[in-house]
Amino acid sequence: MTVRIERIASFDGAELAVHRLGKGQPVVLLHGLFSSAEMNWIRFGHAAKLAEAGFEAIMPDLRAHGESAAPHDPAAYPPDVLVRDLDAVVRACAPGAFDLAGFSLGARTAASGVIAGLRPRQLVLGGVGLESLSNWDARAAFFVDAIDRFDAIRMGDPAYFTVQFMKTMKIDRVAARLLLTRGVDDPPLGGLAGITMPTLVVCGEQDRDNGSPEALARALPDARYETVPGSHMSSVTEPALGEAIVRFLSL
Repeated sequence: MTVRIERIASFDGAELAVHRLGKGQPVVLLHGLFSSAEMNWIRFGHAAKLAEAGFEAIMPDLRAHGESAAPHDPAAYPPDVLVRDLDAVVRACAPGAFDLAGFSLGARTAASGVIAGLRPRQLVLGGVGLESLSNWDARAAFFVDAIDRFDAIRMGDPAYFTVQFMKTMKIDRVAARLLLTRGVDDPPLGGLAGITMPTLVVCGEQDRDNGSPEALARALPDARYETVPGSHMSSVTEPALGEAIVRFLSL
């Protein structure tokens, strides 16, 4: 199977690259911060597993990531811009019944999208805990500091591996900083009661970067919790992650 790439216009005309693999029930997959559809979903075989199981993996590159637009105009990053982009992707690529999955920032965006009114059949939230839905300012501050000290950070600095990943992914730091400081908000925690569809909370065994996934699963009306091997950074490379997503969506 070949990954197809198409480009759609979001709500403000910004171009979003959408990678598609397979045919069947659409699953919109949202990658993590500073990553891309190719890195999170394609490279380690997760999208292929979904396609082989009869799904179509629909994988946008988030704004300021991958092959999508990375504008430098602050006006291109209104509050909840990623949620608005997600809505545009769903309207263009999965206008009927669809499933929704995300990892880290992608999971946060997926949950925010559901709270804002999207209604996937089933939802997968990977690499996040309950605290990740209420501490954006603190998390963003760490990454903004890494961007601001980018050229001065050396081995041993807490931000060293973040900077190395940004270098690997060729992140546009101007666009990323605008997204971090302007375009993302905490969803209302009271909105978790509205996430009523069956939900899988899946996290690496050593991953507590974004709080307690167990607490998140308990806070949702219809959720189950599952672990896969690895830490926050390594769990997305594990075949078990794709297998867990396929298993849950196939129930």
